[in-house]
Amino acid sequence: MTDPTPIDLAHAAMEAAPDDDAARLRFFERVADNELFLMLAADPQGDAISPDIFNVADGQFALAFDRVERLADFAGASVRYVAIPGRALAGLLSGQGIGLGLNLEVAPSSILIPPDALAWLSDILAQAHSGAPVAEEAQISELRSPAGVPEALLSGLDTKLASAAGLAQMAYLTAVDYESGASGHLLAFIDATEGAETALSRAVAEALVFSGIEAGAIDVAFFGASEPMAARLARVGLRFDLPVSKGLNRTAPGSDPSKPPKLR
Repeated sequence: MTDPTPIDLAHAAMEAAPDDDAARLRFFERVADNELFLMLAADPQGDAISPDIFNVADGQFALAFDRVERLADFAGASVRYVAIPGRALAGLLSGQGIGLGLNLEVAPSSILIPPDALAWLSDILAQAHSGAPVAEEAQISELRSPAGVPEALLSGLDTKLASAAGLAQMAYLTAVDYESGASGHLLAFIDATEGAETALSRAVAEALVFSGIEAGAIDVAFFGASEPMAARLARVGLRFDLPVSKGLNRTAPGSDPSKPPKLR
């Protein structure tokens, strides 16, 4: 038996606690975060793809799998497919009246996700993609060790930042006071890759949304390792190390967030 995937684990937790909203949020977060292998009816044409649509009693569904081996097991033959981020697939199908059959018949996480649930996922991702507020060094009056941060949020940040390979060296979570008198929490990234600021801000916003915390907020900041602020952060902050990048393949439809895929 192969090791369970993150989607398998999140699905099992959701099934074990059907009334737990947090477990359901974590499952949908894993669907959004993971690369999925979508069955196609025809070869992709640039950024336009044609999902293979199946009609079942509950409506129309596209089929995707979180391992290419699972797709092969389901199909039993050579089929067209494309690797696509789950968040991009949710956006592609949202509003089309098409649901998602995920890992059908070949995994413990086999599930039919109806169109309204995909639309909800697409909407919540769009809300998060407005990004977290970016703090300026001049606004900061004091940094302190973080206190009272919910475990769900810490876990969510840890998972999100583990998937942000190569976008920054590390990040520090601190409590922060501003010159304006406001206070809150700050996640400061150290040595962020040029152009990665938007993606990192969105990752923080998503971690907050999927943690299920009502009306929460975390500010985001970016500093170089040689700046004095980095030393201040290291003294009081909770450190998150980001993995080293193994290289990114941006050729598949939907893998570039600025160029979402289109239905054919």
